[in-house]
Amino acid sequence: MTADAPDVTSTLVQTDDEFRELSSKHKELEHRLSELAGKTYLSEPELVEEATIKKRKLQLKDRMEDIVRRFRGEHGPEVLMA
Repeated sequence: MTADAPDVTSTLVQTDDEFRELSSKHKELEHRLSELAGKTYLSEPELVEEATIKKRKLQLKDRMEDIVRRFRGEHGPEVLMA
């Protein structure tokens, strides 16, 4: 995302239900990854879970980027000037 992305992101978190849900899920997955990263050893199921979480986070991030692009297309750069 570009430098103005935090402004767009915070606007979307406040105004777009789908974006808010995606963002929340992304944060939950990030938290779980942090828990796994804190372990000295990961079991085979945890390794699979880690890989699955990383893929899911990327899917969520891609969808969030789509929403940001759509938002910018609909509102143009002037929305960030307010």
